[in-house]
Amino acid sequence: MMGTLAGGLAGKKIPTPEDLYWADVEGDIEDVNGILKITRIRVRYHLKVPKEKATEAREAFSTYLVRCPAAQSVIGCIRLEDQLVIEEEG
Repeated sequence: MMGTLAGGLAGKKIPTPEDLYWADVEGDIEDVNGILKITRIRVRYHLKVPKEKATEAREAFSTYLVRCPAAQSVIGCIRLEDQLVIEEEG
């Protein structure tokens, strides 16, 4: 998922090195009818961008899931919750 979003950001000329782009990921495992299953994944992306690129970053974020092979593989089985935290610089 991170790679797909990074690709969308790259298309908007927004760089994503480790010091500017990272994610915190958590998941829930629950007993569903006696079987342990991953039921939810929460991803909080962090991105530092110049102020003038913040809108473009939000646009990339708003559309990346439909192009993401990993997300599309689990949607319907695992609830995905994603969030983009932007730190505007300059």
